[in-house]
Amino acid sequence: MNKSELIDAIAADAGITKAAAKLALESFLGNVGTTLKKGGRVSLVGFGSWSVSSRAARDGRNPQTGKTIKIAAKNVVKFKAGAELEGAVN
Repeated sequence: MNKSELIDAIAADAGITKAAAKLALESFLGNVGTTLKKGGRVSLVGFGSWSVSSRAARDGRNPQTGKTIKIAAKNVVKFKAGAELEGAVN
């Protein structure tokens, strides 16, 4: 399912226009991104939670040349599925 298909599904399920569903989805995504950017955590009980984790700098290898390269430290987003979501797919 892509973004436009999700918007169509939200509109149909909630009985709202596609424009309203698009605004709601974009608001949700924007707020999740803003919270994570500030280092916060977003939890939806039963669905899952997003958090930010720091990944340390490390050495890696260029697969074409075999040379060692430096990989910079960075923050990564992690998602842990909730019990209801895990149960729905298993």
